Amino acid sequence: MLKKRIQKLLSLFPGDAVLITSPKNRYYFSGFTGTEASLVLTNDAYYIFTDSRYHIQAKNEAKGFTLIDTAKTSAADFIREEGYRLVGFEEDTVSVEKFRTLSQKVPDAEWEGVSPLISGIRKIKDETEVAAITRAAEIADRAFSELLPQIVPGKTEQELALTLEFTMRKMGASGLSFDTIFASGVRSAMPHGVASDKKIEYGDFVTVDFGCVFHGYCSDMTRTVVVGKANEKQKEIYDIVLSAQTAALAAIRPGAVCKDIDAIARGIITDAGYGANFGHGLGHSLGLDIHELPSFSPRCEETLAAGMLMTDEPGIYIEGFGGVRIEDLVLVTEDGCQILSHTTKELIEL
Repeated sequence: MLKKRIQKLLSLFPGDAVLITSPKNRYYFSGFTGTEASLVLTNDAYYIFTDSRYHIQAKNEAKGFTLIDTAKTSAADFIREEGYRLVGFEEDTVSVEKFRTLSQKVPDAEWEGVSPLISGIRKIKDETEVAAITRAAEIADRAFSELLPQIVPGKTEQELALTLEFTMRKMGASGLSFDTIFASGVRSAMPHGVASDKKIEYGDFVTVDFGCVFHGYCSDMTRTVVVGKANEKQKEIYDIVLSAQTAALAAIRPGAVCKDIDAIARGIITDAGYGANFGHGLGHSLGLDIHELPSFSPRCEETLAAGMLMTDEPGIYIEGFGGVRIEDLVLVTEDGCQILSHTTKELIEL
């Protein structure tokens, strides 16, 4: 799989070599998980540059790469010595200072950004990536199921968020996709309300937006529950969001335009009178990063293709009252989509 990714990039870039320095892309193309390394990819061979701390790790993880000790030769020195003239680099992650250093060390090379090419390749997940993301989603589902009985009055948002994180790690996750959003009561009107010291109260909406990392890949899911019995207003808002979410799901398939999917959910919420209370995009792609391209937004004109991973997460947020968001993680398939989040979306009253 890794060789296919490299060959795809090199087939799109007409230069002599590509320098990879960002951790996520380094892992994507080589499998190396250490914190210090650079890759040089050419049509003839692949090279990994790192210091003695990571030599054994690089040999074990970066199969098919020639290992070069940075104490002897840096990636920039190697590029200069080999006489490469057109070299690709990640312009979205390389700092101005780093680029200045590269230009000085390799004065005869022309540097060309390849970040859009890499982003385009990473949009379509291969079997290995789908398997990792599916596993991350399974862990999240199981952990949330264990958390639900613990969401009771008196517990703090922070306490419950930490419990959720510990459970996911215990189940095999290596970390969080992002800081867990755990917002209860009026705080649930904050789309990115990270866990606070607020205590759960009877009658609260509780919105939990969370995910975990498995083999480097992220999951993402949101569920909103009610502690106790939901009132009529809570039921109304929840049902509107659920209707918008499921309608968008039904339209996700190859060839669909991203902004049209967003419009389906947004139209339902707007027609119900809450358009001003849904301010963010409907969803986004994910993978090694929690936010990748494309996105479900009013401005995204990209079309979906099989192998893309997307979130579908409409919401309604009312200041002083609370909010609802419901999110599934979805794989675009050849003839539609497959939902990877399996926790029920019926309103849970705890």
